[in-house]
Amino acid sequence: MQSGRYICFLTSFQIYLSVVTDCWNMGGVCAAILVGILLGFSLLANGLNLWPMPASVSYGSSTLYLSRNFRLRTDGSKYSDGSGILNDAFLKMVDVIGDAHVIDGIVPSSGVLDGLHVQILSEDDELNFGADETYKLSIPASNKETYAQVEAQTIYGALHALETFSQLCYFNFTSKIIELHSAPWRIIDQPRFPYRGLMIDTSRHYQPLSVIKKIIDSMAYVKLNVLHWHIVDRESFPLEIPSYPNLWNGAYSYSERYTIADAREIVQYAQRRGINVLAEIDVPGHAVSWGLGYNSLWPSFDCQEPLDVSNEFTFQVLDGILSDFSKVFKFKFVHLGGDEVNTTCWKTTPHIKKWLRKKRMNESDAYEYFVLRAQKIASSHGYEFINWEETFNDFGKQLSPKTVVHNWLGRGVAEKVVGAGLRCIVSNQDKWYLDHLDATWVGFYMNEPLVNITKPEQQKLVLGGEVCMWGETADASDIEQTIWPRAAAAAERLWTPISKLATDPKIVAPRLAHFRCLLNRRGVAAAPLFAPGRGTPTFTGSCIQQ
Repeated sequence: MQSGRYICFLTSFQIYLSVVTDCWNMGGVCAAILVGILLGFSLLANGLNLWPMPASVSYGSSTLYLSRNFRLRTDGSKYSDGSGILNDAFLKMVDVIGDAHVIDGIVPSSGVLDGLHVQILSEDDELNFGADETYKLSIPASNKETYAQVEAQTIYGALHALETFSQLCYFNFTSKIIELHSAPWRIIDQPRFPYRGLMIDTSRHYQPLSVIKKIIDSMAYVKLNVLHWHIVDRESFPLEIPSYPNLWNGAYSYSERYTIADAREIVQYAQRRGINVLAEIDVPGHAVSWGLGYNSLWPSFDCQEPLDVSNEFTFQVLDGILSDFSKVFKFKFVHLGGDEVNTTCWKTTPHIKKWLRKKRMNESDAYEYFVLRAQKIASSHGYEFINWEETFNDFGKQLSPKTVVHNWLGRGVAEKVVGAGLRCIVSNQDKWYLDHLDATWVGFYMNEPLVNITKPEQQKLVLGGEVCMWGETADASDIEQTIWPRAAAAAERLWTPISKLATDPKIVAPRLAHFRCLLNRRGVAAAPLFAPGRGTPTFTGSCIQQ
């Protein structure tokens, strides 16, 4: 088997030399990165092709063969799997390991791995924020032990262990069986941040339910754990709200809608993969579409945004939406937006001007009033809340201490937020906005959420980060290749201990290229690694060359 690994080494070496040559001829960022790609080649030669990189890894040099009847054992586990989460995840793992190939070879009589023995120490499967996602994965090197061992505090840690295990397995095209190289393995792993998010925007372009589910599956591959669903915006209101059924008159068309049952299905589908769904309604701006169902929410027909701050009906609708949300979106947080509020309509609409005078407010006071009142409504439905950073920049001292500030405009804000004692999520647009098609994976990987935040008590207030897929130029035809593999680069930054992160992107490039090809084999339309945004292959060759 060592000779087989040596042939693989030589083949990969030739591929990488070709990559460096081709990319050097192309010039630009591609060549600058790839000129040092062979520095990371030892990782490939040793089989350490895991993404994201675990906290602690040790491995050997033996090869194991997966039994044709690879099984799941759970004896000794406190978790009963009454909901079937573990069993379903195990079956899916076995399916993706085969890369859709026909596995019909003869498994050798020695070095056979019969299955996974999973022990989970917690009895419940509640996906609470901050749930323990740690796991230990041990894979033997001989027939003395025929089961790999997984130990996790919760089912969600076990799901991460299954994903890691799947990335260690390879289909052998000669023997037509599944092999696991470099045993024995000992992996101890846990996330760096509790919040590791991806935002999708279904208001600028509708995304079918099947596409959203596929994105959720992809998130699980990189251990992201929050799907931020920016459901509605000024362009469209596609979601059914039972308390105010005319709101989805603001959808683009009759068929580009989500029923409340659809939303519940997405939440449950994500939960079974260890992913919470964060719902957002962006108020008081970004809400023109609301008025297509209830036009009294507009300041006037001629001036339709922000929502009418002077009208009690506005807050009744907000209360109804959040009441309906609380029955479906069980994550502890709701996102209330609050960004890019242009108050011109409030200054120029007669009845609102009159209300402002009566309340002795100017338009800035009214903006603060709206945001704080929305927070109180959210709190009444059991939510803590996230607001975009403008709310902190404009009236941070007035925000509820339950507020999580979502940084997006640039650097320097996160350190001010945690310095004020509030929690923060980092999504600075210069690095982590996927709709910026000129942003490369290198920028995604090197973006550090804790920059200039050195005090341990303040570092704990940075819950994590999120990459944002704003939907102006992304629909079902191109959303996957716009997200991947750049989101994977950020995912490792959010999962892996900082001491294990590469300080030079040239070192990590081969491993990310390998993972991008793995995504392709799993049916995910991840774009070429060395193309900006959602670029296409620029020359012929192996997937790993692109």
